[in-house]
Amino acid sequence: MRTVGVEEELLMVSARTGEVLALASVVVSPQGSSTQDASDDPDFEKELQKQQVEFATVPLTSMGDIEKAIVRRRRDAAERAQKAGATVAALATSPVPVQPSLDLGERHLWMAENFGLTAREQLTCGCHVHVAVDSDDEGVAVLDRIRTWLPVLTAISANSPFWQGEDSGYSSYRNRVWNRWPSAGATEVFGSADRYHRNVESMLATGALRDDGMIYFDARLSARYPTVEIRVADVCLQPSTTVLVAALARALVETAAASWRAGDEPAEVSAGLLRLASWRAARSGLTGSLVDPRTLREEAAPTVVAALVAHVRDALTASGDLERVHSTLDQLAGQGGGADRQREIFRRERSLRAVVRECARITALDD
Repeated sequence: MRTVGVEEELLMVSARTGEVLALASVVVSPQGSSTQDASDDPDFEKELQKQQVEFATVPLTSMGDIEKAIVRRRRDAAERAQKAGATVAALATSPVPVQPSLDLGERHLWMAENFGLTAREQLTCGCHVHVAVDSDDEGVAVLDRIRTWLPVLTAISANSPFWQGEDSGYSSYRNRVWNRWPSAGATEVFGSADRYHRNVESMLATGALRDDGMIYFDARLSARYPTVEIRVADVCLQPSTTVLVAALARALVETAAASWRAGDEPAEVSAGLLRLASWRAARSGLTGSLVDPRTLREEAAPTVVAALVAHVRDALTASGDLERVHSTLDQLAGQGGGADRQREIFRRERSLRAVVRECARITALDD
């Protein structure tokens, strides 16, 4: 069975006021000392802004184990933050107004200098899923065959309805902000690992990108691990939703690899159409319509999600994840996803700070 690793980015916030805080160093450093370097603690890493922190699970095969690892890392981050009177929240954007504070590392300063306001405003928290592949050839074959389904994962994970103190009108506004980066988004079919690597080399040769870590495709070959890295999801409010995304991601990879081995060609859908599908997913989440990858026509979100599950059913059955996927999707249908819950808290409390406080509580307690 293919291993899966999950990376999550979290916001640093005040549990008392709901304010977003530039205190990532107290989580990254084992002793809470801001003088220690991020490399001192392999569990947590700094990100572009000082208001966010990232962790990664080790590669695992069991979705149950992945969920336990996510819960443990989130609680650990909350406990470390508590030393500075803070906590963490699994929010993909800040509901309350915030002035991001750029991390002063050399790479991040280069990004700020070259991308200006795009970098300075970029305070978003995503979830990246790494799925093991046997080779770059298999990995690129997978990338070519999963691309039409990735917007559905964006819709499932949508957890960023607010931006700088107002309702954005989107379920995943993080998706829209993230796609300001020039290398972000959908790609055309590559056709081979050689063409993929030549494409990356050509992008780096333009000088617009500092390194291959800035290849922000919706899904890419990892530069560090023998994996396909799927990057379209918001950080999810609940670990169970993260695991749902991870299970579907692995099933997509397995289904695509099997299709490649069988000699089936990938769908020749343009990147332009996929960008429209991504926009629709970010706008609607699970409460509106999505672009159906089978027909490229508008369909109700539940219909498209059901089509995704049907597409990967054999892989989900083989991995033992089918029942978990159905159960979590039923839960989302009943109580709503992260964006729905944030809006519901705001309707009830009439306070965006209350949204942050409640989401921080959910993050720490897995409620």
